[in-house]
Amino acid sequence: MNNSKKVAGVAGLASVLWLGLAAAIAASQRHLVFNPNVRREVHRPRSSGHRTRPIVLRAKDGTKLSGWLMTPSVVGPHPGVVYFGGRSEEVSWVARDAGKLFPGMAVLAVNYRGYGDSHGDPAEQHMVADGRMLFDWLCERGHVDPKRVAVVGRSLGSGVAVQVAMERAVHSVVLITPYDSILAIAKRRFRTMPIQYVLQHRFESVKYAPSLTAPTYVLRAAFDDIVPHSHTDLLVAKLGRLHADEIVPESDHLNIPYLATTQARIAEFLSAQFGLPQP
Repeated sequence: MNNSKKVAGVAGLASVLWLGLAAAIAASQRHLVFNPNVRREVHRPRSSGHRTRPIVLRAKDGTKLSGWLMTPSVVGPHPGVVYFGGRSEEVSWVARDAGKLFPGMAVLAVNYRGYGDSHGDPAEQHMVADGRMLFDWLCERGHVDPKRVAVVGRSLGSGVAVQVAMERAVHSVVLITPYDSILAIAKRRFRTMPIQYVLQHRFESVKYAPSLTAPTYVLRAAFDDIVPHSHTDLLVAKLGRLHADEIVPESDHLNIPYLATTQARIAEFLSAQFGLPQP
């Protein structure tokens, strides 16, 4: 009898701890999925190949979003790119490197809600809705060819780019260290937790990938312990129109977008898709 009570007590304690951990995960989702960085990575960002100007746009609900618009100095209309950053990424560095990454293209890089100088709190539904708004806004610029606008997403932002590409007439897609879903990665990390019942921000790109009709270029890090290649494999297998799936030598999850090799590959792919001279 005593042994039965002990077993029941241990089981009850384990259940309480398990539920407590699940509740903690639910409460800390903002930090687990998002890690807003408010500090500007580049103090005075300016592209050597563009006119660069800071912009403040309002989301559909009035939230202020801050970023940069880079425009080629020659007369347009130009092809365009909307860039979506990673989990901890403040995007001022894109304005600095736009001349190498996106030569001859108009570029819009805006921080997510809660990142940089953007107001509000990050959430999947807001990121996707804001992403659609940013795409539409760039297409409406008089110096941009609305039929030649691409989306580029890095890591967490690959999930935003995929959903925007599913709902808009995107010309081309670049995905840097993309994943099948944040839910799948969370399940891998919290194997004994009922994560599927508490995770709100799932970014299930693998569900939307078959709907993508634009040529999609995937770039992986050679060493990636944040998005294992197995999670990228599952996404790539579902993409509606895969252009290429490449590994950038000597790259990891954090340094891949800053490497000259990565930037040259993206510039070459987009220039070819847009019919621009090769950089």
